[in-house]
Amino acid sequence: MAKCDICGKGVSFGIKVSHSHRRSNRMWKANVRSVRAVVNGTAKTAKVCTRCLRSGKVQRAV
Repeated sequence: MAKCDICGKGVSFGIKVSHSHRRSNRMWKANVRSVRAVVNGTAKTAKVCTRCLRSGKVQRAV
C-alpha cells in the first residue's frame, strides 16, 4: 500500500461489525495522491496524502 512521503500516513486496520454483530477485519487506506513537488530545489514526483497537500506542507512544482 502507498504511504505519504511527508508524514508517513499509511494503512490502518480495524474490525467491521455488521448489524447482526458479526465481526471481520477491514482496512482504511490513506488518501494518497501522486504529485510533482519541489524536493531539495528540484521537481520530483512524490506520494502525498491530501491532508499534507491542504495544510501546505508540500510546495507544488509548476
